[in-house]
Amino acid sequence: MNSPSEIGKSYIKAGKGKMELPVSRMLILGLFAGAYIAFGAVCSQAIAVSIPLQSVAKAAGAFVFPIGLMMVLVAGSELFTGNCLLVIPVLEGEGTVLGMLKNWIFVYIGNLMGGVLVAGACTYGHVYSMFDQQLASSVVTTALAKVGLSFGDALIRGILCNVLVCVAVWISFAAKELAGKILGLMLPVAAFVLCGFEHSVANMYFISSGIMSSSLYGISSEGLSWGSMFVNNLIPVTLGNIIGGSMIVGLGYWFCYIRSVSPNRVASPEK
Repeated sequence: MNSPSEIGKSYIKAGKGKMELPVSRMLILGLFAGAYIAFGAVCSQAIAVSIPLQSVAKAAGAFVFPIGLMMVLVAGSELFTGNCLLVIPVLEGEGTVLGMLKNWIFVYIGNLMGGVLVAGACTYGHVYSMFDQQLASSVVTTALAKVGLSFGDALIRGILCNVLVCVAVWISFAAKELAGKILGLMLPVAAFVLCGFEHSVANMYFISSGIMSSSLYGISSEGLSWGSMFVNNLIPVTLGNIIGGSMIVGLGYWFCYIRSVSPNRVASPEK
């Protein structure tokens, strides 16, 4: 297993490569990541919808959802929330703020395209007709709950979510074998879903699928629209994700394990 200091060095190299990608590859790989996260979300909704006890349904969905991040990290793609860790190579002088922002913007757009495409395919492919259309009702209910959050709640839940997502990405760099990577990333991601935290890329799918399904299946959805998707949810959640991923996990681990200081000032990874 790699130590935290070794993880940091590996991520600096990987992060530098991410910022040097051409825009076309950022968009395409971002689209893949948005779709992968959406696939995990579809699975989590499908498994949870027919379980009557809410706590058990939540747990079942939480432990299926990480399929998405597993595909992102193992198959290779670009996920905005994980890329909040790009602050690490920037702080080490291996990248620029402009390069980081460029990656965030185009990867975010790609993630949005991927999430909406999967939502559209599932809606108009009548995937949500499962269980006598109970899944369609659940999809709309989920979307309504997300756009019904206050700005403060959405921001804080976004912060908490991306602390766990970026820790999951960090842990995946610790493992040297595929099984270890998958197991390491699954538990923090399952934790954020179980706790009801907010992930901007997942919400691109969750809310857009609710918007489309409410129209197709004629389900009441007052207050649910493309405008409320961005204003009520994606804006505060995205800001929270940046704070949690960059300012807490990224900055914190850079300060403790990576920054260029004398060895006796760096916390030992074994302690």
